[in-house]
Amino acid sequence: MEAIILTKEQYDAIVFKLEEITKKLNKALAAKQETFMDNQEFLMLMKISKRTAQTWRDEGKVSFCQVGNKIYYKMSDVEKLLNEHYNKSFTNKR
Repeated sequence: MEAIILTKEQYDAIVFKLEEITKKLNKALAAKQETFMDNQEFLMLMKISKRTAQTWRDEGKVSFCQVGNKIYYKMSDVEKLLNEHYNKSFTNKR
């Protein structure tokens, strides 16, 4: 095994960089926390009626949580719904 000798300044610089990386990773992980929206927010976001939202839930197009009479959607599930129905533009070849 090879030994590497560092000065105190070099060691401190490495520790500082590691702490910065740790802070950035923790910040990124905190930003990834799941956000929920209620049914009204979902209706407004998607510009759909209550009946359409009910149909999508019944057909399994969008996942949801229900607590009592209140319906909630994960933002990631809404993004998944949109990504699954995403159509790429066609290229016109003339």
